[in-house]
Amino acid sequence: MPLIIFFAALCLVVILLVTAATSLYLERKRLYTLADGAALAAAESFDLSDVTVTDARLHAELTDDGVRDAVRAYLHDNPIGHFDDLAVAGAGTDDGQSASVTLGASWKPPVVSLLVPDGIRLEVTSRARSVFW
Repeated sequence: MPLIIFFAALCLVVILLVTAATSLYLERKRLYTLADGAALAAAESFDLSDVTVTDARLHAELTDDGVRDAVRAYLHDNPIGHFDDLAVAGAGTDDGQSASVTLGASWKPPVVSLLVPDGIRLEVTSRARSVFW
């Protein structure tokens, strides 16, 4: 009987840990997907009047304000599902060619137990660049 109780408790602990780890992984992937979409929208946020030709190549100059506005509009217009405390931790451009977006959100485990923390702050960064051929 003690052996059955021990293995039942062990199975319950494993199930709770695997459930929490899977939930954390999926939440991070969802947040990363949202950051990818926001970075892509920001990389494509230039006006056609901003496109220049240098060395027989087309270049679109991005600005930090334009990237932030595009990220804000993307998050406002698209259904993002349920994220706790979703915040834009950073949005801008380093070189005027690529957009960088950092999003943060809180994760809470589906089943609260003594084995997993009450929650973790997730933060992901995605970069996108418009390329003209």
